[in-house]
Amino acid sequence: MTSLSGIEKFSNLEDKIYRTIEQCKSLRAEKERLEGEVEQMRREVGMLSDEKDRLEAQLERLYSERDHIRLKVEAMLEAIQVLESEVETARK
Repeated sequence: MTSLSGIEKFSNLEDKIYRTIEQCKSLRAEKERLEGEVEQMRREVGMLSDEKDRLEAQLERLYSERDHIRLKVEAMLEAIQVLESEVETARK
């Protein structure tokens, strides 16, 4: 086994330090990219939540309209039944 000289040891240490620095830079860039993605996702979740609320309100309005129309149709059908019964009674 060969012994490394002081210069070789220093050179190896220097290489490790530079690799560590590059790795830190890479990790920092990745962290910033991921933070940007998280922020974008938070904005999207907020927009989707607003859209969900809007759609729920619209659905509630449509259900209310449907119930209102159902009551009107039922009232018209009852009126038709009354008329039919009066017509049948008048025929007899």
